[in-house]
Amino acid sequence: MGEVPHAVVTLKPGTTLDPEDMVARLSTRLARYKVPRTLEVVDELPRTASGKVQKHLLRRRYDEETRD
Repeated sequence: MGEVPHAVVTLKPGTTLDPEDMVARLSTRLARYKVPRTLEVVDELPRTASGKVQKHLLRRRYDEETRD
């Protein structure tokens, strides 16, 4: 409750991303409340030694940015 979806994505080398196209594509596949309202492209996601994405670090970073 009260959370707003935010997507953090990485791109394969040589590819581009149109945020509006991405949201439109996700709108056909996800429920409306799951479609991200904001999108951030990063070079690299924080990962553990075993290669899993550290979601808590992404959440903390986004929470800090929205509080400022």
